[in-house]
This record gives sequence, C-alpha cells and structure tokens, in this order.
Amino acid sequence: MRPSDVQRCFTDPVMADSVDAGTQCAHGALLVRPACFGYNGQTAASNRFQQAAQLPDTAERARAEFAALAAGIEAAGVRVCVVDDSGEPVKPDAVFPNNWVSFHADGTIVVYPMHAPNRRTERRMEIVAAVERQLGFQRTRLLDLSSHEQHERMLEGTGSLVLDHVHRIAYACRSARTDESLVREWSALMRYEAMLFDARGSGGTPIYHTNVMLSIGSHWAVVCAEAIDTADRDRVLQRLGASGREIIRITLPAMSGFGANILELRGTDASGGERSVLALSERACSALQQLDHCAWDRLRERVDRVIAADIATIESVGGGSVRCMLAEVPATQA
Repeated sequence: MRPSDVQRCFTDPVMADSVDAGTQCAHGALLVRPACFGYNGQTAASNRFQQAAQLPDTAERARAEFAALAAGIEAAGVRVCVVDDSGEPVKPDAVFPNNWVSFHADGTIVVYPMHAPNRRTERRMEIVAAVERQLGFQRTRLLDLSSHEQHERMLEGTGSLVLDHVHRIAYACRSARTDESLVREWSALMRYEAMLFDARGSGGTPIYHTNVMLSIGSHWAVVCAEAIDTADRDRVLQRLGASGREIIRITLPAMSGFGANILELRGTDASGGERSVLALSERACSALQQLDHCAWDRLRERVDRVIAADIATIESVGGGSVRCMLAEVPATQA
C-alpha cells in the first residue's frame, strides 16, 4: 500500500490553543501488531459492527492494514510504540489494545476488565514495559480493575470511556461492556466527572462502546446525537457544548460507517513545531464526506493533518476502527 493511499493532508487556518490541545491529545500511541487476527464469536453478541465473513487471508490482510496505519501515524510526527501480539494463546482482537489499558498524564496506568474471556489474555505487562521503555512513559501508579470480571462488572478502557481531559469528564454509554458502577469508581479514582447515558443503534441494540458514537478532540466533538436516548440527549449535548468545543453532529448511517470512531493526536512537523493529527479510516472518511458532508468540512477545518487508513478487513471482521487500534500515550507530568 502506497503512502498516498494512507494519508491526506489539510491545513487548518485556525490554530488550536497549545495548552488545551496538549492536555486533550497525546503525543504518542501504542499499537499491537496482530498475529492471529480473526472473527471473534465471543464478542459478536454485543458488537453489531462485526461481520462473520472471513477470507483465508484475513490475518495477512489485517497485518498489512495495520502496518499502513502505523506508518502513516508515525510519518505525521506522532511517537509510536508498536508491539507484537504474542500469538499464543490466540487473541483475535489483540489489535485493539485501548480496551484493556490506558495511560494518563499523571503517570497512572489503568488495566481493565474485559467482557469476552478470550480477550483477557491480551493484558500483558510486557506491553506496558515496552511503552515505558520506548516512549519514556513514567509510571507513578497502576490501577488494576481486572478482578471485577469475577463479578461480571466490565469496563473496556477508552472503548467504554470517552474522556474530556481538559474538563475532566468521562462520557460513557451503558452496555454489557460498560458497567455504571465501574464508571463511577474509575471517575472517583481518576478525579473525573462521570457522565453516563444510554445509547442505541438503528436496530435498537445498546451501543457496545461509547467511542463508536462520540469522539472528543482539542476543539471539536463528533457525536451521533440521535443514538442517545431522548431522556439523556439534551443533558449530554449541553455538557459537551459547555466545553466550548465545536459540536459536530453526525447521522446513524455515518456512525455505522465508523464516522465517530476517530482520534486526534499531536504530531510534529519537519521544523519541530506541533500540529494536530486526525486519525480515522477511509471508510469513516467516506461516510462523513458522503453522508454528512457539512460535518466533514467542519471537522477537517479544525485539524492540521488527516491520516485516512484503509483498514476494511479489521473493521468488518473485528467490528472496530482506527480509534480502537490506538491506545494514547501522553507525556507524563509527574
């Protein structure tokens, strides 16, 4: 895959405030190269984005897609830590590390309880060690919440939690993978405000991860408002609006195309200056351009560079997109 297939660049005439941008958006990212990527029957019941069809070369296709995304992000000046999946035991969803670990600017690392039993072996402390070694992350504490699995209480990292780091708000839609009591416990431990709500897809099924319907950047928030239950919608939209960000609403079809499963990171240009980098898939980019053209125009005007990666296999078979593949690694301020 050629670099031109991976990245597209736009110029933002309005520069983001560097303090807020640096607080909200990480300068580094962890990616886990898949060894045995494939359809995971244990996650399919709650993830309606998955498709059961699988080709003989699915794993090979996924590795090629992964390599192109990692290369595109690194070329944009984002610091990248790539770690190989160990292979055994087979971990079909290892390419989505943001569900089991998160890194925070105060040096906290959180390890999360996972809904599917075959995803729990994705938690590997050697991956955490690689992030510390390669990206210089300085750990001050480790919060291991994984024991909640024994009581069927799940919280799948920044899949379940969409975080406004500037105003310290944790947005979370309730689902089998996002336990309300754990959201509140996490928020108390991390000193965030918990903003809980219900959200459903076009078929009425609860949305499995908050990050497929909401994303928050330095000066924008993309949200599928019509997915939020009417009883919660105004409250959530008002809280998002109070942050001062541009609220960009997208449709249910655009959400189904992963239009909200996107992530803003911080990169550096050739002269060493900082720039905002929006990472998303080509499918998400197309969904926004075709279904919500005005939303796309408003979004692209607020970032310096766009990395649009073709990860069609990972999206269709795994049911997750670019944001799910990236665990942000901020610079530690401890």
